[in-house]
Amino acid sequence: MLLEPLPDQESLRDTTAKYLADVMSSEQVRRLRDDAAGFAPGYWRQGAELGWTSLLVGEAQGGGSVSEHGLVDLTLIAHEFGLRAAPGPLLPANIVAGALSAEGAGDHSEVVAGLLSGASVASWAYAEEAVAATEPAAMACQVRAEGDELVIDGVKRPVEAAAQSDHLLVTGRTGDGLTQVLVAAGTPGLSVEAMHSVDLTRRFARVELRGVRVPSSAAVGSVGGAGAQVERQFEQAVVLACAEAVGAMQAAFDMTLAWTFDRYSFGRPLASYQALKHRCADMKSWLEGAHAVTDAAARALATAAPDAAELASVAKSFVGDYGAELLQDCVQMHGGVGVTFDHDLHLYLRRVSLQRALWGTPAEHKRRITTLLEQRGDA
Repeated sequence: MLLEPLPDQESLRDTTAKYLADVMSSEQVRRLRDDAAGFAPGYWRQGAELGWTSLLVGEAQGGGSVSEHGLVDLTLIAHEFGLRAAPGPLLPANIVAGALSAEGAGDHSEVVAGLLSGASVASWAYAEEAVAATEPAAMACQVRAEGDELVIDGVKRPVEAAAQSDHLLVTGRTGDGLTQVLVAAGTPGLSVEAMHSVDLTRRFARVELRGVRVPSSAAVGSVGGAGAQVERQFEQAVVLACAEAVGAMQAAFDMTLAWTFDRYSFGRPLASYQALKHRCADMKSWLEGAHAVTDAAARALATAAPDAAELASVAKSFVGDYGAELLQDCVQMHGGVGVTFDHDLHLYLRRVSLQRALWGTPAEHKRRITTLLEQRGDA
């Protein structure tokens, strides 16, 4: 990220960077390809001790940020994850921890404590196959109240780390409103089916809920009144996904720039050819723009700025489009070696491609920007 970090933010970022450099080499990332979970429990617990899961949780609940803006702090960690193509459910675990500890969410302190310590994992069951991520009101998943219970019916996919999660935060519709419910793994009627992912370490699943019954106390916030909270969570997820994608873009660009100086063709380094200089200049401009718009969106969300929703979608559409362009150019400039499994470049291509598809495509976010601007004009 291009923002000027405070000393405590710099320390947080450096600590994460050093830890990932020590334990998560590109060779280790490759080895995790065949691991069922994609990450080791000890790795995640150590990351939690470094502060990976506490930044969106208030101090009263055992969390706390290193600055006054926990989301901005968290984007620094997400950026380091992108730089290393690191594994772990950083985004969903933090979104759930923040949601459970928000004002009016109810008493979920035991689950929050497990997330903060890294002893447990939770994920957000939000996305649906036939519904644009930017249109939560169109969800098919239903949550209805029956006496002192809530009954959930629907299918969520893809859900990150669903099979590794002890709890799922399920978002569904109740009438014209949205409801969020915390569902423990193993609850009758809940089934998890593994999906394939382009990323070597990220695990996703199809989650089916058929007549799942939980007590009313499992509701996170009010039944039918969670729309505003869902919107905040969605925008937080978008910004964190962008921050991680920008980290991967940075790593791929740095690797490619070094390659153009080291690789010789016809007695000259690739970097000396004007056509390739122009391509590098384009990539650099895309990269700087991605840094800037993601930083701006993170600040806007953290400070509840009026244009926060718009900036989140601007960041997602820009990073989604130009991140893919940058990575493809990096592959092309590497030539044949760039498409081999032993080269690290594909680790970042996989991460950027995945983040482009999650939490709304660039086209969906461009439509969202249009809708937001129309609503502002009407207002």
